[in-house]
Amino acid sequence: MHPVPLFLAVFLALGTSELCCAGPLHAQCKVEWYFGIPCQMVYESLVSQIKKWTTMDGCTMGGQRCLYKLQSASVHFIAAKHTTPFKRYVDDINFRLVSYHFFTCCHVSAMSISETWYAIKDHGTNYCNLYNLMEGSGLTDARGYKEVTSDFLCTQRSSANCTIY
Repeated sequence: MHPVPLFLAVFLALGTSELCCAGPLHAQCKVEWYFGIPCQMVYESLVSQIKKWTTMDGCTMGGQRCLYKLQSASVHFIAAKHTTPFKRYVDDINFRLVSYHFFTCCHVSAMSISETWYAIKDHGTNYCNLYNLMEGSGLTDARGYKEVTSDFLCTQRSSANCTIY
């Protein structure tokens, strides 16, 4: 049998169960957030929270609210990394901030993606990388807070437990 048809047959036999459930084919998460506060406030809150969680201190009682590292930051874009405390997997994180309504509101497009090339399922870890920063910084209580995502955009979002991950 030729390699291409064989590969196609194996992919169809094994891969369709994953495809039918939708979602990314690599462990990642994309979230859109909306706030009724200026992007400057969102920016300051996120950068401050990333800096607070650089050491293992936030993980002494469990969870993964630690080991974040700020890569670069401007009022329009934040790049960071998160390392899982036990297995030391690394995820790339970015936030794009865009003002609207005459600079009184902020739209944030966020992404977390596993650097591990073979990661497919992540128990919602990439979602929690982003959400934990939002919650830890107090932004989930900000005026006009709204989150938009799904299991299609976020690996295992609906089963994520951010007190663990």
